[in-house]
Amino acid sequence: MVDAVIVSTARTGIGKAYRGALNNTEGPTMAGHVMAEAVKRAGIEPGEVEDVVMGCAMQQGTMVMNVARKGAIRAGLPVTVAGTTIDRQCASGLQAIAVAARSVMLDGVEIAIGGGIESISLVQNDHMNRFHTVDDELMAMKPDIYMSMLETAEVVAARYNIPRDKQDEYSLECQRRTGAAIQGGRFNDEIVPFKTKMAVMDKETKQVSFKDITLTKDEGPRPDTTAEGLASIKPVFEGKTISAGNASQLSDGASACIIMSDKIAAKKGLKPLGIFRGFVAAGVEPDEMGVGPVAAIPRLLKRHGLKIDDIDLWELNEAYAVQVIYCRDKLGIDPEKLNVNGGSISMGHPYGMTGARLAGHVLIEGRRRKAKYGVVTMCIGGGMGAAGLFEILQ
Repeated sequence: MVDAVIVSTARTGIGKAYRGALNNTEGPTMAGHVMAEAVKRAGIEPGEVEDVVMGCAMQQGTMVMNVARKGAIRAGLPVTVAGTTIDRQCASGLQAIAVAARSVMLDGVEIAIGGGIESISLVQNDHMNRFHTVDDELMAMKPDIYMSMLETAEVVAARYNIPRDKQDEYSLECQRRTGAAIQGGRFNDEIVPFKTKMAVMDKETKQVSFKDITLTKDEGPRPDTTAEGLASIKPVFEGKTISAGNASQLSDGASACIIMSDKIAAKKGLKPLGIFRGFVAAGVEPDEMGVGPVAAIPRLLKRHGLKIDDIDLWELNEAYAVQVIYCRDKLGIDPEKLNVNGGSISMGHPYGMTGARLAGHVLIEGRRRKAKYGVVTMCIGGGMGAAGLFEILQ
């Protein structure tokens, strides 16, 4: 069988939703920017791409009606390049890479783009379409399907006895690791500078103006975080455990990678970052969707004849620290191999983008650490988990 290899990756810096650099950047423009850069980094011609697959969890506004196709046109790819947008909520970017890779492995596609996009600023706001958002018949069958991620995180904390101090402890370590990674330049090879216009509101007059800005780094990390500072933050729900300090920030961003057959890569003399080896998804109860990786990871490893200890690097996306703590401890994952440069608590979490960002990061960081296998995994709204396996090439 043909191997699907990843030869390049490019992403925006992650912007703070509503008040960050990407708060006025439309979806196709953001997606197109990273697609064009991924093509450039791969050293291929735009017309060599056959198909584009992008993940997006909140398909509204300019993210609606197939942002992947619109992004491809915005990237300057010829009209011959097709595109499709898919939604598996927080795993959308990883799912997109899996779909693109499978088209290379099984359908004869020579070169494809896989990635993810999310503009929370322009979608998750007062203009969001809430017309008929609840199916009353489904609500009668399974009301938990409509629970917010925040509510499900509190369920996990209570059901599995994960207290606030443990969540804050993980979050502090997450910030520390990201701060060290930034100092060490470990995200530099992923991020492509992005010139755009940022909306700025005058606090007194409420008038909005726009300023030119170039985003060159992630806006979310808070390396000066302290244990005392985290402990002082009030929980979102009175008497509960989830706070702004142990939850991921709302964020905007896009990420893309070039995927091609190993034969085409060899013919072009390209040195791939790694090989896509497999992807699985699994369902769990919607009210505890944060445990999803515990269902997905064993399925993935069994199919590939691997054990937990065979994996050198784990990227476990967390909307909430409680989810990582439960999954890490339940599966027996070595904390030193998990989210080695921090995670969404410190970086931010543009839903549809994160899985694609983590795929690129595990390959680059894996090469730096001379690792062989990396797994990207996450919990998914609605009660699911997903996991993708990558073989890292040195």
